[in-house]
Amino acid sequence: MSASKKQFSRVTTASLQKMKVQGEKIAMLTAYDYTLAGIIDSAGIDVVLVGDSASNVVAGHETTLPITLDQMVYHAASVVRAVARALVVVDLPFGTYQADSKEALRSAIRIMKESGAHAVKLEGGAEIKESVERIMQAGIPVMGHLGLTPQSIYKFGTYTVRAREEAEAEALVKDAKMLEKLGCFALVLEKIPATLAKTVAAEVQIPIIGIGAGQHVDGQVLVLHDMLGMTQEFSPRFLRRYLNLQEDISNAVAHYTQDVKKGDFPNDQEQY
Repeated sequence: MSASKKQFSRVTTASLQKMKVQGEKIAMLTAYDYTLAGIIDSAGIDVVLVGDSASNVVAGHETTLPITLDQMVYHAASVVRAVARALVVVDLPFGTYQADSKEALRSAIRIMKESGAHAVKLEGGAEIKESVERIMQAGIPVMGHLGLTPQSIYKFGTYTVRAREEAEAEALVKDAKMLEKLGCFALVLEKIPATLAKTVAAEVQIPIIGIGAGQHVDGQVLVLHDMLGMTQEFSPRFLRRYLNLQEDISNAVAHYTQDVKKGDFPNDQEQY
């Protein structure tokens, strides 16, 4: 059992801040459905992210852009029903907050009211300042997201490491400090140099969660389907696969199919 599972009966934004102060790493994974959310929650995960990556791993889209607010509410509500301990954070999907801070607030309120989630996550820095301010004025906790921001993939044109150049690195540090000042309770840093992530984690007081941002941050997040090996086509350097479920599931289905074809399933003990 993890130290945090012993320490916190329910993880909150305040719990995460305490973990940073005490030097305890924060473990975060994505989930999109009731069954898997319940499993990872009972295993002691600190934060469950209902990510817009559901667009990729659940719906089969090439990017995160197509997923809708209605779909995110559905996934989030399924996850919340399963989670008894972890903090549940939900991505605001593309197009629901970037252009209009009032729409951003309406989107965040829908997530919170209709799913029962505990916080929302937004991608971007200075360009979404008004949206972050308006959402937090309504009392909704906000997690930021800087570095590689998948909702802007067509702007970047590539999934390569961000902020290698000095100007972009300086802008990222500035945005991190701005988001902290606005009141964000934590930040995700995606696919940036480890030295830069270390600098950000040292210069802001809120927890920094990394994905492809090295070890010198306050926690880590991975997409559950990638970590469990349910997906194989995605293999970035930062991904560690803890299982190979794609192979295990495929073998189990093949075995089941063979048993059905041969008449071995069900057997005498498996019928009424």
